[in-house]
Amino acid sequence: MNKRHLTGIVALGAAASLALAGCASGNQADGGSGDNGDSKGTITLGYLPSWTDGLSTAYLLENQLEQIGYTVEMQELTEAGPLYAGLAQGDVDIYPSAWPELTHATYMDTYGDQIDDLGAYYDNAKLTIAVPEYVDITSIEDLAADADRFGGKIYGIEPGAGLTSQTQNSMMPEYGLDGTYELVTSSTAAMLTELDTAIAAERDIVVTSWRPFWANERYGLKDLEDPRGAMGDPEALHFLATAGFADEHPEAAELIGQIVLDDEQYAALEDMVVNQYGEGKEPEAIEAWLAEYGTQVDGLQVG
Repeated sequence: MNKRHLTGIVALGAAASLALAGCASGNQADGGSGDNGDSKGTITLGYLPSWTDGLSTAYLLENQLEQIGYTVEMQELTEAGPLYAGLAQGDVDIYPSAWPELTHATYMDTYGDQIDDLGAYYDNAKLTIAVPEYVDITSIEDLAADADRFGGKIYGIEPGAGLTSQTQNSMMPEYGLDGTYELVTSSTAAMLTELDTAIAAERDIVVTSWRPFWANERYGLKDLEDPRGAMGDPEALHFLATAGFADEHPEAAELIGQIVLDDEQYAALEDMVVNQYGEGKEPEAIEAWLAEYGTQVDGLQVG
């Protein structure tokens, strides 16, 4: 299984100051200390490495922004709340894969006035409850009668994730799972470890998931039908920026705002970054993806 090493910060609360402890890449990784004489400025991308939709687009933006002359710093975090807080406070310039319409709506209610939307780049994202393909149920409605076979547990991801809130506060009460199931939260990596172990033993397991997410195909996950719509409707993924970013960096904002990916392009991007190349080789993965798909996407700098 491809695991991502998680680094970042401990959230002391949404209202607290954001302490960033990420790893630099781009010019910073080459030993630089920020802007140089040729740079148009430094742009900080904040992302959660275990949420690989954003990991992939973060490295895509790093590539594109560096090609037009910006210095890029990459900041890894472990929860969405501090990332939105950092965006609002200006500690992070861009969140390159936000779910502001539904999944992260509460964060937008809190911080939206201090955040600029640079545009939606993908329009078919959704939250899911999933099981391996060998599990013979097809609907979330089937879970209530089968708590024992699943050990009374649904394995989730980070406690502060919008997916966690949607599962706990909407799906579980809507389908009568409160009291019969426990939503086990820790991290995306921990959920994938449980999933990997269960599949190796062909044991029944139910997890929270989302699309696009490389693990759906890698593990042969099957989305359970959601006849009551408790996991929410499909939504668009957005590039969000700290307020005033477009005025300060108009060329960067224009480039970012043109990017729109379809299902095939996005799936290939994530697969190349996470699986085909893997950790530490993200820039090479982006170059390979651009060589194959770059000319299909308006505004991308290829070569």
